[in-house]
Amino acid sequence: MRRIALYSRSVRPTKELPPGGSAEPVAATPAVADGRWRRALRASRGAWIFSATVATCVIAAVLLYAAMSPRPRVITQEDIDAAVLHTLESTELPSHAAKAYEAVRESVVRVRGLGREKEKDGHVIEGIGSGVVIVDSGIILTNLHVIAGAERVEVTFHDGFESEASVIGIRPEHDLAVLKALSIPDDLPAATLRSTADLSPGDEVVAVGYPFGIGPSVSAGVISGLARDYHSPKGDRVLTNLIQFDAAVNPGNSGGPLVTADGEVVGIVTAILNPTDQRVFIGIGFAVPIENAAAAIGVSPF
Repeated sequence: MRRIALYSRSVRPTKELPPGGSAEPVAATPAVADGRWRRALRASRGAWIFSATVATCVIAAVLLYAAMSPRPRVITQEDIDAAVLHTLESTELPSHAAKAYEAVRESVVRVRGLGREKEKDGHVIEGIGSGVVIVDSGIILTNLHVIAGAERVEVTFHDGFESEASVIGIRPEHDLAVLKALSIPDDLPAATLRSTADLSPGDEVVAVGYPFGIGPSVSAGVISGLARDYHSPKGDRVLTNLIQFDAAVNPGNSGGPLVTADGEVVGIVTAILNPTDQRVFIGIGFAVPIENAAAAIGVSPF
């Protein structure tokens, strides 16, 4: 007796359609649905296995790189000290005098007093000195004896720019004069002023000016003493409360700034001590403290 199969995986032949007829839709059997589900499951499982394999390889590569890479070295204080010492030994640092000059050089001017009385041979005697800009509008401090008796005053700035200047204030007891340049160069800087309250003998100082009209010239030394008095050789000038210093200065330095190692102005060079008539420097110079110099224009910066 022939048995009838309940389920079959074979595809039944399609009946031929009668002319003009249409085929009726045939629903999928349970066997067909089961096959499709299994194929989808195998495809998704393959994709998952591939993704997991890639991820594993990436993690392994990262771990291998981390294991082979050197760990960053911890910097110790000995390393820092060695680096600083190497820099100091291999790099030539600028001197204190060079730094001080660089800080003040654009504020130092050459001062000429013109049209004084004439000598016997008819030549006009000029007063040549120095000055320092203390207000960027062109206010300049210098010595009174540089411009005393002059009919007009000229100043020359660091870049060669020249201008006439008017005298707007004097302080004879401190041998100081205040000038106002009639015109100024662009971006004219004013010097930084510093109180003398914390100065001590032995502190480094720099004098900047135009000795004998040559300059700007720089000389370096130290403060030799404070609160000194000065009596001119002829006895016509007595100055008190001066800064004594040993940086070389000569005629023409008068009116220029006395500057600390930080480039800050603490005084105005005003005199040298020489018991002879040669009027050259022998090791002792004097400067008016900047407090007195600033008071010459009616304003104290401290």
